[in-house]
Amino acid sequence: MHIVVDLNRCQAYAQCVFLAPQVFELHGEEALMFTPTVPDDQRGHVRRAAAACPVQAILVGERAGPGDR
Repeated sequence: MHIVVDLNRCQAYAQCVFLAPQVFELHGEEALMFTPTVPDDQRGHVRRAAAACPVQAILVGERAGPGDR
């Protein structure tokens, strides 16, 4: 799983940080840091975080592996 956060849209409500703290982290009051490639054990947390984002700034997708086409 791969995520992208539209940082222009993000308003730092931090719902993602509460729901997936191993993937999202808030630095200061407005700087969101995140891990673009989500560990398998965090997929459910990240999907809930994306759904909870009030401004829908988190895009979740699957990235093809080396053998996938």
